[in-house]
Formats: sequence, C-alpha cells, structure tokens
Amino acid sequence: MKIVVLGTGGTIAGEGHDPHNALAYTAGQRPVSVLLQGVTLPPGAEVLTEQVAQLDSKDMDHATWQTLLARCRHWLAQDVAGIVITHGTDTLEETAFFLSQTLPADKPVVLTCAMRPATHPQPDGPANLTDALSLVTQPQARGVMVVCAGLAHGAGEVQKVHASRLDAFASASGPWAVRAQDVWHWASNLPLGQVDIDEDAIEKRATACLQTAVWPRVEVVLSHAGATGAVLQAMLQASTPGDHDSDARLGQPLAGLVVAATGHVTIHAALEAALRHALRCGVPVMVTTRCVWSGVTTSPHWLLANTKFESNMDASTEAQLTGLQVSPLSPVKARIDFMLQLMLNAGKV
Repeated sequence: MKIVVLGTGGTIAGEGHDPHNALAYTAGQRPVSVLLQGVTLPPGAEVLTEQVAQLDSKDMDHATWQTLLARCRHWLAQDVAGIVITHGTDTLEETAFFLSQTLPADKPVVLTCAMRPATHPQPDGPANLTDALSLVTQPQARGVMVVCAGLAHGAGEVQKVHASRLDAFASASGPWAVRAQDVWHWASNLPLGQVDIDEDAIEKRATACLQTAVWPRVEVVLSHAGATGAVLQAMLQASTPGDHDSDARLGQPLAGLVVAATGHVTIHAALEAALRHALRCGVPVMVTTRCVWSGVTTSPHWLLANTKFESNMDASTEAQLTGLQVSPLSPVKARIDFMLQLMLNAGKV
C-alpha cells in the first residue's frame, strides 16, 4: 500500500530558536521527508514524499495551487491508496476547498498541519501527521479532508476558528470522523455517502485551472457598521475592465467581487450603492455572509427581491444586475468558487 505525502511548508515544518515560544519561529523550514522521521506509519504502508512548496501558508498563491493540483492529479492516477498534504494552518481551509473542487473523489486526499513548530518541546505535527496517514487507509475515506487534533473535517465546511489552540479547526456540521484510541469513529450522517460527486464538473474545473496562466482577480469586500463603499469605489476607479492603462498598474483588471455581508446577506446601504455601480460597470458580484457558520439558504432571486437592489428597478436596471449571485460558502471559499466559475466561462471548457 503506497501513500504519497506532499509537503508545502507551514508551521508543521517550522523551526524556531526559542523552543518555549510557540510564536517565535519561521514556517516552512524542514523538508517533508524529515517530518516523517519518528512518525508511526500504518501497517504495511510504503510512503513516498515530494516537496511541492516550502512556504508560510499566509503567502499561499495561485501558482502553488496549480502545481499542487497537478501533482495530486499525477499521483492519484497511480497505484496509491491516497495522498497526505502537509500545510500551514492560515490558508489550509482555502487549499482544501480548492482541491475538493478540482480533484476526483474516489481516493482520499488528507491535509494536515500543526499549531506548534517542529522545534517546540511538545510539537503537535507528528500526531497530526500520524492521524492523516492513518485516515488515508480507512475504507470510508475518500475526497478531500482536513485532519487536526484527532478530528477529520470535510473540505466544504472546515474553518480555522482559533488562532492558538491545538484544535484550531471546526466545521458547522461537526467532524466527519474522530480518532480515539487509534480507531476512527465516523459520523452517522457522513456527507460523502449522501452527495453525488460531479466528476465531469471537477474535470472541467481542473482543466481550466491548469490551462489558465493568470487567474481572474477577485477581491473580497466586507460589509460592516459605518461602511462607505470607498474601498470598492477605489478598486473600480483603478481597475475598470477593458482599461489597459489600469491593467498595467495593477497587473490585471478586477474580474469579480465577493461581499462578506452581515447576517442573512444584508449589506450596508452605502456599500449597496457602490455594488450597484460595480454591477453596472460589468463587474459580477457574489454575496455571502461573514457569519462563521453561514446559514445562508436564500437564492439570488430572494436577494434581488428583498433588498434595495430591487427598489424602483426598471427592465434595463434588472438586466444590469444579472451578475449578482449568493453563495452559502465562507467569503474566502466563495472567492475560490467565483474564480473557478470565471475561468470556466472565459475558457468555455
């Protein structure tokens, strides 16, 4: 049984000069092959390692995602039980979601991490890596999952919810599995057993990602008390689609906006005005909620019918607002979903 471990850096590979200060370290220092030293392997497992990247996950970028996607696709096509990816915690949920949208789900791809660097007197990385390797061997495991502190979460809901606790990750519906006394206990309502995976859509998204040299620029805007819309207005003034001069300044035009709205996708009136202008300029907008566990159940039609976007709308105005949609995802995951949509539309894959 072969398991592939891909390293991308992060705290799990971090080193520090003060072993008693968990924050005084540099992420992404130790190669993934070194991280496996002393880690308990599943019985009969042969582990292959590959260093895909070596960075602090706060600096994760689209180019690294492309490379990681390509290497995952390569290895999943081989005779392997699954893949483990070591990753920093800061953007782990984003990478997990991206891979869940672009990789086939017939084998497990497990991301794991650490909240303490490798040089800490009591590092949590080895235990998390041991758990991840164990999870790959489970017959129920498939698709993209995240393992941390003995819990396995699905990529769709998992979020980093604490800045320093060892159990830094949680998901709204609870973990998919819990490891206790070296045994994985799976949730009775495991989503993978209920959801049909659209393999054709996954293949199209993956192809679009791998063929797109420069990914569409999608920004996240926060609705909050006292919001003015000034940030959005500045974005539009500096980067109007088709404005080649502004493209040179920013590298690429603004392709879309994700709004982290309050509550049930409600938006500050001043920000609404700026968003109406953005839509009329041809910039599509995706609205989600800044609430940690989302809970958004409405459709774009509900939003249009129940906010000031609909006020006194004539036919031409309604046509201008067709670029508005609502997402149940967190803002950072909605941004990834939006980019994938835009790449598909641009490439007509």
